Amino acid sequence: MEDKITFRKAEVTDTERIWQIILQAKEQMRLMNSRQWQDGYPAIEDITADIANGYGYVLCEKNGVIAYGAIVFDGEPAYENIKGKWLTDLPYVVVHRLAVADEVKRKGIGSLFMRKAEELSLQNGIQSFKVDTNFDNVYMQKILYALNFTYCGEIFYEHGERRAYEKKIG
Repeated sequence: MEDKITFRKAEVTDTERIWQIILQAKEQMRLMNSRQWQDGYPAIEDITADIANGYGYVLCEKNGVIAYGAIVFDGEPAYENIKGKWLTDLPYVVVHRLAVADEVKRKGIGSLFMRKAEELSLQNGIQSFKVDTNFDNVYMQKILYALNFTYCGEIFYEHGERRAYEKKIG
């Protein structure tokens, strides 16, 4: 399956499909009684800003976009105040707003996206990969553990506390 999937920067024309996938993810979290993404975040404006800033990336199959995430090399201010300790002080990549289309869930697409982000990081000379997720986002936590991320502590956003992870790459 992986050889039929392409990874590329998101384009403005992808916005509607990306938003559908984000809404599917919000609904899945709601049905699991997760508090993540239940407060208006992410909004369509977050997605359009990601694309405008060059952060948005997609995985595509022949029928179009099947996953979306923001891959950011500019740092994350919330990561400066961790309750715990990061593995490194290296420049890092972070993935935000990862979402997979309902029709391809539980097929390794989220993990594939994270591996593609890691490859992109290495191409850019970045050897640290940081990410955060809500304490009750079991799907993302499973991906992070399967990809050998290390739990480092808690970070804080306006909309709540998140579990923080890091992986040394390269």
